[in-house]
Amino acid sequence: MTDVFDEFSFLPAQAAEAGIAGDLPAAERLDLTLADGRTLSALRYGGAAPEITLLHGAGLNAHTWDTTILAAGVPALAIDLPGHGDSSWREDAAYVGRVLAPDVIAGIQAWTDRPQLLVGQSLGGLTAAAVTASRPDLVRALVVIDITPGIDPNGGASQIREFFAGPTDWADRDELVDRALSFGLGGSRAAAERGVFLNSRVREDGRVEWKHHFAHIANRLAADPDAAAQAAAQQDAVSAVLADGGWDDLAAAAAGVPVTLIRGDQGYLTDDDQAEFSRRLPAASVVVVPAGHNVQEQLPVELGRRLREAAGTA
Repeated sequence: MTDVFDEFSFLPAQAAEAGIAGDLPAAERLDLTLADGRTLSALRYGGAAPEITLLHGAGLNAHTWDTTILAAGVPALAIDLPGHGDSSWREDAAYVGRVLAPDVIAGIQAWTDRPQLLVGQSLGGLTAAAVTASRPDLVRALVVIDITPGIDPNGGASQIREFFAGPTDWADRDELVDRALSFGLGGSRAAAERGVFLNSRVREDGRVEWKHHFAHIANRLAADPDAAAQAAAQQDAVSAVLADGGWDDLAAAAAGVPVTLIRGDQGYLTDDDQAEFSRRLPAASVVVVPAGHNVQEQLPVELGRRLREAAGTA
């Protein structure tokens, strides 16, 4: 048993909920075969070459940007990061910005024809910084949403790890929706149902599983204390390196393009995180909005307006 559905069928309802009038943009799924045979997948909106490229956070997928893109009204590309959505999983499970950046660069080169306003939320933000540091010619401005290098892993992000550490498969999507709502995720039930539908798949045996690799990794670590301890030690080592490396990427990005941090006032960043960002990148802009970590889902119209202005098409 497999899913057969139009993944863009939710767009009219999303536009109506957000009060976005007018014709919907053309939307299509794109796939790129990478050099090692893996697939990178993305969504392209609008009838012209993309001006904005968007990278989602851990455990999400390109559809998290749907309403924001509708509100922006600008041709856009939303990429499924490796291990998420319709993109291939990585055998090494190395889902960190600098490792993911080369795949994103390949996608930008294949699917765009001009420097992009590059937008990244959470893991996507660190990946976007690494992309900009490595290939500033592909980026004309960088927007990072609710993330800085080295945030406290025991803060808000721990809730997501606990959420994904449940079973790897479910009887139906209603069970996933109920779990999401029990963790305070997804907003309304209708929004949670839409998010779960676009972020899960039905296996051949009829069971439902998350599309992204993170849930399977979290489940294995939760079930195996030895593996969890080893992974924690590895993560501590990686975090120590990436904290500085991530700041290096942001500094390199800021040396070449305008950088903006958009922080949700109820998100994962603390006042100290914001102060450290401003200390290290004094020329960068900081915008604080009334939202949690997933700003694109809580304030899609406001975020879309800001991105349209940043793209220079307001």
